[in-house]
Amino acid sequence: DATDEANAQVDSRLVKKMWVWVGAVLLLLGLGAARSVVARMDNDKVLAAQSQSGQAQFVKVTQAQMGGAGQKLSLPGTLQGYIQAPVSARTPGYLKKWHRDIGAKVKQGELLAEIDAPEVDQQLGQAVATRDQAAASLELALSTVERWEGLRRKDVVSQQELDERRSAAQQARANLAAAQANVQRLQQLEGFKRIVAPFSGVITRRLVDVGDLIDGGGAKPLFVMAQVDPLRVYVNVPQASAHLIKTGLEVSVSQSEWPGKLFAGKVVRTAGALDAITRTLQVEVTLANPQGVLMPGAYVQVSLPAGGSATLTVPNNVLMFRAEGPLVAVVDASGRVTLKPVKLGRNFGERVQVMQGVDLQERLVVNPSDALSTGDQVKVVEAKAEVKADAKADAKADVKADVKADASQKGRP
Repeated sequence: DATDEANAQVDSRLVKKMWVWVGAVLLLLGLGAARSVVARMDNDKVLAAQSQSGQAQFVKVTQAQMGGAGQKLSLPGTLQGYIQAPVSARTPGYLKKWHRDIGAKVKQGELLAEIDAPEVDQQLGQAVATRDQAAASLELALSTVERWEGLRRKDVVSQQELDERRSAAQQARANLAAAQANVQRLQQLEGFKRIVAPFSGVITRRLVDVGDLIDGGGAKPLFVMAQVDPLRVYVNVPQASAHLIKTGLEVSVSQSEWPGKLFAGKVVRTAGALDAITRTLQVEVTLANPQGVLMPGAYVQVSLPAGGSATLTVPNNVLMFRAEGPLVAVVDASGRVTLKPVKLGRNFGERVQVMQGVDLQERLVVNPSDALSTGDQVKVVEAKAEVKADAKADAKADVKADVKADASQKGRP
C-alpha cells in the first residue's frame, strides 16, 4: 500500500509538470500570435501612410510676371542659306572625278566634278560629219544655180527649171544651218561635262561617287550648295502682332549653342497677308554671317519688338488645353489644386499674355499632368530644397565612401 501511494504521488507530480509545460507553450504561442497581429497592424498603418503620401503628386510651380513696355516677341525659326540649290548635270554619262567635297567653300565657276560622256563624243563627231556633208551640198547647189543662170540668159532652160535650182540651193543652206546648230548643241553638252559652282558658297551634300551613272535630266543632283553669308530665316508672327512688323525692322537672333550672344538681323520682306489656317504672317529676316559662325539648318529664336504697355504673362508650359478652353492649375497654401479658366492674349513665343483668370500671387503648376483635376492634393518641390537634398545626399555618399575606404585599409595586413 505504501508503494502504491508513492507511485500515485509521483504520477501526480508528473501530471502537474506536464500541465505547467503545456501552459508555458500555450502562453508562448499566444504571445507570438499577439506580436504578429500587432506587427501586421503596424505594417498596415505604414502602408496606408505610404499610399496616402504616394497619392500626392510632386509638382513644380511658378508665378505670372508683369512684362513692361517694349516686350519682345520671341519666335522660333530655322536658318537657311540665302541661296540653296542642288547642282545637277546636263550631260548623261559616268562620273569621272569629283574635285570638291562636303564642307568645301567654293567660288562661282570653280570646278566641282567631271563627267565622262562617250555617247556625247560620238554624237558630236557624227554631227560634225553631217555638217560637212551639208556644206558640200550647199557648195554644189550654189554652183548649179550659177550655171543655170547663165543658161537662162541664153534662153536654153526655162525659168521654172532655174527656180527649182535656186530652191534646192536655199534648202541646202538651211540644212547646213541645222547641222551647224546641232554641232553647237553637242559642243555645249561637251562643255557641261565640267560641273562648276553656280554661285559662291559651301557644299553641304555630295550625292555621287566615281563611276556613278549620271542622268542628264537632272533627276538626281550631284551636289547641294548653300550661300552662308548672308543667311535668312522665316518666322510666323501671330495676327495680334502682325501690324507691328515693317520692312527694315531691326531684330535680334539667338542660338542656344551661343548663350548670351545676339546676332543682328533685319526684316527684308513679309508675305503681306495672313495664313488663313494659322492666322500668322510669314516674315523673312536676313542676317550677316561673315565669320561663318551660324550654319544653315540651325534652330534659332528671333526676337521682334512687340510694343504695347505692361501686361501679365505666363510661361507656355503652365497652360492646359481642354474642351472647355485654356486652363491653369493653381496650388493653394494647403497643396490643394484648383483648375481655373484663363483668357489668353498675345503670344510672345515662350510666354503668352493672360487677359483674365490669373493673379501675380498665385502659384501655377509647371507642366501639369493631363489627369490633374480640381481637388487633387500635390506637394510643391522647391528648387532650393532639391539642391540642398542633393548636396546632403552627395555628402552622405562621400562619408560612406570614406568610411568604407578606411575600413578596407585597416583590414589589409
